[in-house]
Amino acid sequence: MVNLSTVFAEVLAEAVLSARSDAIVAADAKGVIRFWNPGAERIFGYSRDEALGQSLDRIIPERLRQRHWDGFVRVMATGQSRYGESDVLAVPALRKDGTTISVEFTIVLLRDQAGAPIGIAAIMRDVTKRFEETRALRRRLAEAEKRSD
Repeated sequence: MVNLSTVFAEVLAEAVLSARSDAIVAADAKGVIRFWNPGAERIFGYSRDEALGQSLDRIIPERLRQRHWDGFVRVMATGQSRYGESDVLAVPALRKDGTTISVEFTIVLLRDQAGAPIGIAAIMRDVTKRFEETRALRRRLAEAEKRSD
């Protein structure tokens, strides 16, 4: 007999993982990309074949890499991250064409059967347009405040 809940969960997982709306990227404990969905292809510009087996450095701007790796190593060592529960991380990211975009994301720690961290999956959304609109509004507000002083 087929368990409908299991079938539904499998269909749901396949639909979410193959969606193009959000990037889903998973890396092993060394930061090597092991999963790259169609959303990641759309957002970052790398095909699945170009991304798999490569370092996360492909999508991390050089000036932020040290900070990223410090946090990544800490999460792998402790199994704890504040970005998996409720906090969303907003950071610049790097596209294949060299342009910088703004992404928001949460992470899911991947664990082996014993509970030890073996990698991380990140669910990312390109928020560049909203970020640029907010920055422009802040600039206009600051200019208006200067004129009123």
